[in-house]
Amino acid sequence: MNQRMKSDYPLILKAEHISEIIGCSKRVAYEVMDRADFPLVRMGRLKRVEREAFFEWIGSQTRQPQPSMETRGDQRWTKNVIGI
Repeated sequence: MNQRMKSDYPLILKAEHISEIIGCSKRVAYEVMDRADFPLVRMGRLKRVEREAFFEWIGSQTRQPQPSMETRGDQRWTKNVIGI
């Protein structure tokens, strides 16, 4: 498996990058991006995240306990889906 460094990723990440980094499907990556606490950047219908903001967010997920359910819009997200 080819390991990539954080700096190998573009400054603005897409769902494909998120799925590669956390090891999930693209669909699950979009669900992660719909979390209320995710640093999402919307450009029209596109969902993106700044690389540094994403890695800071990922780090914060391992340092603090998360509520069992969070919402953004009509979607619900359970923290156990991606196991972070």
